Amino acid sequence: MQIGSNKVVSIDYKLTDDEGRVIDDSSERGPLDYLHGAGNIIPGLEQALEGKEEGEQVQVRVEPADAYGERDEEMIHTLHRDQFQGVDELAVGMQFQAGTENGGAQIVTITAINGDDVVIDANHPLAGTPLNFDVKVRGIREASEEEVSHGHVHADEG
Repeated sequence: MQIGSNKVVSIDYKLTDDEGRVIDDSSERGPLDYLHGAGNIIPGLEQALEGKEEGEQVQVRVEPADAYGERDEEMIHTLHRDQFQGVDELAVGMQFQAGTENGGAQIVTITAINGDDVVIDANHPLAGTPLNFDVKVRGIREASEEEVSHGHVHADEG
């Protein structure tokens, strides 16, 4: 069976940056299961896996445009410390969930604190970073109707 739309795919992967630093490795958690064609993984990796079969190994470099996008300096903002209500201590590296204009949510990271000014960055932490994947396809199966309608894989328990 080949990887294509509405297939549940199970992969082992190691993700590194261009310097060879490991960003993520599924060997620590077990294979990643995703619904192909549903936007569950970054577009560049999904495209590279299209048509592959169980047991195949794929090495692919995904450019930022096909991953988490380029860094956008307009997504960096300075807020007053008072806007972080209910947080006693702020520190560089802390992450918060913030509402978006369309009612969604996004993660923002504190990148600097200068007195009462807190600089946040709403870019994805991997924005602007080329990603290098080493992937082994562990399994492929047809997705259930429920998985297709929900747009994601369901665990064995449902």
